[in-house]
Amino acid sequence: MRILVTNDDGIHARGLVLVAQSLRTLGDVMVIAPESQQSAVGHGITLHKPLRLDPVDLGPDIEAYSTNGTPADCVILGTLGDLPCPDIVVSGINAGANLGEEVLYSGTVSAALEAALHDVPGIAISVCAYEDVIYDAAVELAPRVVETLLGNPLGCGTIVNVNVPNVPPSEIGGMEMTRLGRRKYDDIVIRREDPRGRPYYWFSGGPTEADRAPGTDIHAIMQNRISLTLVHFDLTSQQRWEGFEALAAAQPPKTGPAPA
Repeated sequence: MRILVTNDDGIHARGLVLVAQSLRTLGDVMVIAPESQQSAVGHGITLHKPLRLDPVDLGPDIEAYSTNGTPADCVILGTLGDLPCPDIVVSGINAGANLGEEVLYSGTVSAALEAALHDVPGIAISVCAYEDVIYDAAVELAPRVVETLLGNPLGCGTIVNVNVPNVPPSEIGGMEMTRLGRRKYDDIVIRREDPRGRPYYWFSGGPTEADRAPGTDIHAIMQNRISLTLVHFDLTSQQRWEGFEALAAAQPPKTGPAPA
């Protein structure tokens, strides 16, 4: 079995190295990861500059490369480039949660979804902390999730998004299948000026409220339980809106020459 490991925290992130080492027991591990921090880049891919692959030493029995691209780029290079296509892609282990709508911004989750778009099983794994991260439970879990997914394939375009509480393995309260919750943020834009008087901006803020209902990924983490969420790239809403149904049933706009 050939396993591609990537992330959005960068090639030298501790979680990446640990999960790559843990997966060596299952097969051949290849790492392609961004050369720098790429958190919250979402599903961006690089179209307007060349990409490069540079060999990196991450230890014995791990073929590793860094690239100047995004997490999704890493998966494209690993599945469509010169290297043998993997049997599965593992993205992580991310330092920081990917819960609720955070999956829309996450480079970690997007890398797994990119794999699914190429009909390669994808897994995203995150530990819910940015500092003093305890990786032990996630590292132990990763091979089990890989074996489970390969033994029970999901439909096209679906990945497993795994979030692990930042506690020692002895304090993990179990695992559960969940749905995405919802978090509200107090997002702010901070304006500053450089020494030449030109303005520049930082985005800041954090979650203020959350959908903590039982069954959500957020509720599971609050209970020190590991969250397993199936995420699909199809964002079609099942909500019906009579106004738009009437619009869709109406006559289409009349065609004619474009205005001069």
